[in-house]
Amino acid sequence: MRTLIITGGSSGIGKATASLFAERGWCVFELSRHGAQPPVTSSSPLGGGRGVSHIYCDVCSEESCRTAVAEVLSQTGHIDVVISNAGYGISGPIEFTPVAEAEHQMDVNFMGAVRFTQAVLPQLRKQRAGRIIYTSSVAAVLAVPYQAFYSASKAAINALALSLANELREFGISVSVLMPGDVSTGFTDARRKSADGAGVYRHADHAIRAMEKDERGGMQPREMAELFYHIATCRSPRPQYVGGALYRFFCFLNCFLPTRLVNWIEGKMYS
Repeated sequence: MRTLIITGGSSGIGKATASLFAERGWCVFELSRHGAQPPVTSSSPLGGGRGVSHIYCDVCSEESCRTAVAEVLSQTGHIDVVISNAGYGISGPIEFTPVAEAEHQMDVNFMGAVRFTQAVLPQLRKQRAGRIIYTSSVAAVLAVPYQAFYSASKAAINALALSLANELREFGISVSVLMPGDVSTGFTDARRKSADGAGVYRHADHAIRAMEKDERGGMQPREMAELFYHIATCRSPRPQYVGGALYRFFCFLNCFLPTRLVNWIEGKMYS
C-alpha cells in the first residue's frame, strides 16, 4: 500500500487531501498539532476517510518532525509521497507588523517546511524514490499588499523547491509545488489580522476585507486535493502547478507583462 505523509492535515486543504488519498486506498498519516501531545497516535480522529492516522507534530520543532516521521516508518517502513502543507497567514502593513510576528510567520510556513523536509529526506534517499510536494500560493508569484510576509514565505517555498529538485534528481526524488488561488477554508478566519497602522494606511482595511471575501467565495478544498493527487500519481510531475483556471491565467500574464504593470494592477485591485 502506498504511503502519504501530510503536514497541516487537520483542516482545510490538508484535511480534504488526506481524506481523498485515503479513499483511494493510500495509507495516510496526517501530521499536525491537532489532538493529543506526542507520542500519541490515533486512527482516523478527523472523521476524514479510511486509513487516515493522526500523529502529533509541531513543524516549529526539529525533534517533533523527526519523531513523527520515525513513527510513520515504524509502521510502514517506507514513504511514497510527502506533502508539506502546514501554514497560516498574517495581515497588516509591513511598517506596523511586529518583527516577532513576521519571524513566526516565516518559522511556521518556511522553516517548518525545511524541518519536515530534512526529517523525510534520509528515508527518501535510501529508497532512491519518492515525491515531495509543497503547498505554496499564487501570492508567491503575485505578492499581495498587506500580506507581505505570507507572500514572502510562499515565495521562499518556491525557491526552496526549485533548488531541492536539482539536488535530489540523482536520487530519483521529484519536487513540486502547488500554488492555490482563493480557496474557501477556515484559513481565512484563522488569519492573524492587525489593525495597527490603519489610520496611516487608509486602504489596508478595505484590501484585507476584499481578500477575505474572495477567499470565502473561492474554490472548494476538494479541488486542490484532486490536484495534489494528480501531482502524486502522474508519470512526470512538473515543478510548479497553479490551482484554478483563473489564477493560471493571471500567472501566465505575469510571465509576459512588465512587472511594474502587473504590480500596479494588483495594487489597484486592493485600493
